[in-house]
Amino acid sequence: MTPDELRQRWAERSGEFSPDYYAHYGPDETSEAIRRHIERTVDSESEPSILELGCSSGRHLAHLHDNGYRNLHGIDVNEEAMTVMRQAYPELAAAGTFYIDAIESVVSAFDDDAFDVVYSVETLQHIHPDNEWVFDELARVAADCLLTVEIEGDADAETPEVNYVDDAVPLYHRRWSRIFSARGFTETASERLDNDTLRLFRRSADVR
Repeated sequence: MTPDELRQRWAERSGEFSPDYYAHYGPDETSEAIRRHIERTVDSESEPSILELGCSSGRHLAHLHDNGYRNLHGIDVNEEAMTVMRQAYPELAAAGTFYIDAIESVVSAFDDDAFDVVYSVETLQHIHPDNEWVFDELARVAADCLLTVEIEGDADAETPEVNYVDDAVPLYHRRWSRIFSARGFTETASERLDNDTLRLFRRSADVR
């Protein structure tokens, strides 16, 4: 499957793993874990800028908004994301800044250090191996903090492990410690969340 075909599958996704699906379940323990790590890491009084990659209908951002964060941004490839967000989380939809496009098509336009926090929840696993250059861009736009909540691959694997949704759509499971440590970040915290691993990365002191 080519990168364009993969993006199109998620852009047209309905049913399971769609914006409606995530809005139905709402904020969860992952939302709480993300908020907790951001609170411990970033000064909330400075109104930190926060970007979610693959925000869908916004359940994790809605949890942050409910807890006082206002400088919120999200990217999602599925056009239904904003329609569902306006229905499920109207205050977030009105307050935040959102980009309906592929991550690869958006991040290159951001300035260096554009966001205090960049995070993903089971989203970077959708990045095709041909587009791994986007990890350089994420490291560039994250001023201090990167947070991943992803299903991870084998620690010794040199290439992503591939699993499939609906026996057709590939998911690429990677080792995020390896990827972001090679891009100037240090892992400072981790925890297990069901099938996912949360990892918090801070920019290394000698970088930039």
